[in-house]
Amino acid sequence: MKLYIKQKVFSLGDKYYVFNEMQQPAFAVQGRIFSLGAKIHVFDMTGQELYFIQQKLFRFLPEYHIFAGDILCAIVKKEFSFFKPRLAIQSQYGDYTMEGNLFGMDFTIFNDGIPVGEIHKKWFSFGDSYELVVHDPNNAAFFSTLVIAIDNCLHNESRH
Repeated sequence: MKLYIKQKVFSLGDKYYVFNEMQQPAFAVQGRIFSLGAKIHVFDMTGQELYFIQQKLFRFLPEYHIFAGDILCAIVKKEFSFFKPRLAIQSQYGDYTMEGNLFGMDFTIFNDGIPVGEIHKKWFSFGDSYELVVHDPNNAAFFSTLVIAIDNCLHNESRH
């Protein structure tokens, strides 16, 4: 399954749209305005909140917590690496690692060493744009939320 994630450039707070392969809206993402650190909500198309992303402040390396309701369901941590970005995800759905290429534009998502998804950031686009390939469509909302957290972790960290 492929999803396309596009950041809206001129908006107050972070705003993303997630589309399916037929360019139909799948999820909506809205960040809080005037918050200390990133606080981002992921909604289904009926307006029901699926996940909430919160940046943890005062960390040596970026860290984001993902909540489903009031339950902490995942922790995304950037790991120290020299050339290729690497992130560790501990979640109630399993533990994952994301390994990027030299430029941090393409990532492979691994679960116990087995690839379960891919993220491709577009080089030249107005706002951040990603293609997400998920092998299990049941994880589409969770992996879309991970892409938003990764975008903030790697590409937007200096803004917060």
